[in-house]
Amino acid sequence: MSRYRVWHRTAYTYAKPVQDSVGLFHLVPRNLPWQTVSDAGVTVDPVPGDLSPDTDYFGNAATYFHVTDPHDELSIVASSDVAVSTPAYDPDALAQPWELARPLVHGDLPGAWRAAEFALESARVGHVAAATAYAVPSLTPGRPIGEAATDLMQRIFRDFDYDKTATTVTSTVADAMRRRAGVCQDFAHVALACLRGHGLAARYVSGYLATQPPPGKERVFGADASHAWLAVWLPGTDQWLAIDPTNDQWANDRYVTVAWGRDYGDVSPVKGIIYTKAKKSTLRVQVDVAPLPG
Repeated sequence: MSRYRVWHRTAYTYAKPVQDSVGLFHLVPRNLPWQTVSDAGVTVDPVPGDLSPDTDYFGNAATYFHVTDPHDELSIVASSDVAVSTPAYDPDALAQPWELARPLVHGDLPGAWRAAEFALESARVGHVAAATAYAVPSLTPGRPIGEAATDLMQRIFRDFDYDKTATTVTSTVADAMRRRAGVCQDFAHVALACLRGHGLAARYVSGYLATQPPPGKERVFGADASHAWLAVWLPGTDQWLAIDPTNDQWANDRYVTVAWGRDYGDVSPVKGIIYTKAKKSTLRVQVDVAPLPG
């Protein structure tokens, strides 16, 4: 088991005072069979008139806030201590044919009704023809679901370039397929489109990946980043195989899970609306995932 202190700061600066800021954030990691969260907290500055922690539809920790005092800066700082183990999967579930991982076809399987919505199109993950076709070599008839999902992960890792300039937060699956490039959000969306195009259930996962500094270098506080991957339903179970096409590996004890949903739009770290005459604003995000002893 690995332990981390996760720190995430989102800071906005506005050219003119903002009268109202209304928002929602997903910044507190989930408690899961393989992940335990302690000492989690989030502070908002200026202090909101309303700060309401809740649990969203997908079971994620979600907090609504409303800052009513005029302000030209807004910061949201989250800090959590998290213990993570590498998830364990049932070998028999991994060995089932991928065709069974289609809950809309095999609705009689245990857990199919819960997985069904993750086989449908979502706002940011449509059934893109190019993605459906791209998945075909991985989804050969009768292939075990664990093997098929892993092969797709490996192919995206090989065929797509990690390029921060290739896409933006609003880029589509079609954009990433055409450019064969993007960032972790794009790779997760592409993989979801590939799988859902064939009826498989898969969900978008947001969180953090603990990194290590290059040999001979010290850790730089705040130099980490949010991360995204996906998880594929193992038919007839409540297990989801978490795969990371950005790094070509199954999620292990270096992955801190914050939230999951149909796509990025369900689980973005911070989103909201401001009321202001300012035409310009700046955003700075800092993340630190520091290993803890023991």
